Amino acid sequence: MSAQLISGTALSQQIRTDIASRAAVLTAAGKAPGLAVILVGEDPASQVYVRNKVKACADTGIYSVLEKYPAELSEADLLQHIDRLNRDPAIHGILVQMPLPKHINPNKVIEAISTRKDVDGYSVLSAGELMTGMPGFRPCTPYGCMKLIESTGYDLRGKHAVVIGRSNTVGKPMALLLLQANATVTICHSGTTDLAYHTRQADVVVAAVGRRNTLTADMVKPGAIVIDVGMNRDDDGKLCGDVDFAGISAIASHITPVPGGVGPMTITMLLMNTIEAAERN
Repeated sequence: MSAQLISGTALSQQIRTDIASRAAVLTAAGKAPGLAVILVGEDPASQVYVRNKVKACADTGIYSVLEKYPAELSEADLLQHIDRLNRDPAIHGILVQMPLPKHINPNKVIEAISTRKDVDGYSVLSAGELMTGMPGFRPCTPYGCMKLIESTGYDLRGKHAVVIGRSNTVGKPMALLLLQANATVTICHSGTTDLAYHTRQADVVVAAVGRRNTLTADMVKPGAIVIDVGMNRDDDGKLCGDVDFAGISAIASHITPVPGGVGPMTITMLLMNTIEAAERN
């Protein structure tokens, strides 16, 4: 078997076309969707991520504001900036780029963002809405992973899904979204004994631990769908994910590449959350 690639790049473009249409409708009605992005410090990777998000907004007709502050910015001042944006009717989504300087408590910052504008879906209230099945903002990476799985036409009802990773931003919400789709879900992590025992039974595996070759070909059931959330570097410095792509491609039915898989979808679902926030408003 040769796995079919699930292109996040192609799917992202399809979804962005819809987002652009919805943004145009809102703008024509005098309610242009707006996203504020806050960057504190000079982290090189964060600057690239922020630049890509601002460009994605421009490409889809979403009004964006980028606020850059020095790493010395106090926590109190950052919270004041967030409060100002919470009250700005032109802004429907607020994103504070992580990581923050060590003197700033990220949890306090996340909770300061209005729930109506929490387009990252990271707040405790947003997590509670996901947990209880209420409408709300879903964290962008697992939201994108669900769209990738849906694009294959695969029905998750009654299937066994294994999530490797238990972070608040990917692993836990991923498991809940799969559960909402009526899959039977197993969450594995660094404390799991015999990871391969669980993954060999899975119809769908989502690898999200940030470690190369966490999932190898001998750990995958033939015909499984494999979603690779990882973003690592191999010995040659090239981008790679958490799974042995070459080996698993010969066994799985569908697999996401790295790059070009989950990555493009994360920003796209941020745009989707922003559009939904504007439409609700």
